[in-house]
Amino acid sequence: MTATRRALIGAASLAAAPARSQDRPYPTGPVRIISPYAPGGGTDTTSRVIAPALGEFLGQTILVENRGGAGGAIGAAEVARAAPDGQTLLVDALGHVVNPSLLRGLAFDYAAFTPVTQVTLLQQVMIVNPRTPGEDMAGFLAWARGRQGQLSYGSSSNASGAHLASVLFLRRTGLDIAHVPYRGGSAAMADVLAGNVVFAMATVNSATGLIQDGRLRALAVASDRRVASLPDVPTMAQAGLPGVVLDEWNGLFAPPRTPRPIVERLHAGVRAALDTPAVRDRFAAIGAVTVGSPPDAFAAFIRERREAMGLLVREAGITID
Repeated sequence: MTATRRALIGAASLAAAPARSQDRPYPTGPVRIISPYAPGGGTDTTSRVIAPALGEFLGQTILVENRGGAGGAIGAAEVARAAPDGQTLLVDALGHVVNPSLLRGLAFDYAAFTPVTQVTLLQQVMIVNPRTPGEDMAGFLAWARGRQGQLSYGSSSNASGAHLASVLFLRRTGLDIAHVPYRGGSAAMADVLAGNVVFAMATVNSATGLIQDGRLRALAVASDRRVASLPDVPTMAQAGLPGVVLDEWNGLFAPPRTPRPIVERLHAGVRAALDTPAVRDRFAAIGAVTVGSPPDAFAAFIRERREAMGLLVREAGITID
């Protein structure tokens, strides 16, 4: 064999190698899902609920790893640096579309992630102490307007979903109520129970039991649909406050530039997982609405939410401090 012929064969082999690697079935080994928040929270729960069924669909083990800190940015940064092969994924929440407007000097671009699917939607409900005057939203507003600047409300933290929904509510009603941020939604809810703050927004899974027991009163749902477990509680629009809509959610993202076939296989896997009785029942038990939207629809949702949340953060002067 001549040297020229050997060189041509070698070059052809090198050119074919990437094509062969791309043709390998996905996934090629265990898949990591990074949950960028603390263990036991909503995003962590979502990741662990779907992991077994998604792993069964993909034929590989799914490993859920918590990488909390910086409002979710530390875990997101790890996935942003990962190879675009679908072996490392991110389950994120509202912080994914809020952080770009809050955090400076990020070493990665949230907009560069590859959206796969929205997994769940978790509605928020406005809660007050049952001793608060006014049996409904109209009664509460009439009472609160007579006490402008004298009241306070609680949230799980600055720039959280509860805080942002409360800001929307206050901007819509014109109420002057001071913000008291807590370390988590349970602490804020405890002070509503104690009467130390006048209201809070809470996810339905955390508040429904206390509402049903009569220890809290629900005034309205900050969503465009009623909550199945609280059928008598109106939406904000039904209570006369259209536009006060801010749902919590969880979604699956792949690293930037992940190929479309991998994204489509992951979406199919999540859809299959959400259709299994065990997953469906578990999410229903915690008050989460399953979604499973197509990648393009989820990408459009993320773009719209990033723009809307960025505008709200800027106009309201919200910071993470």
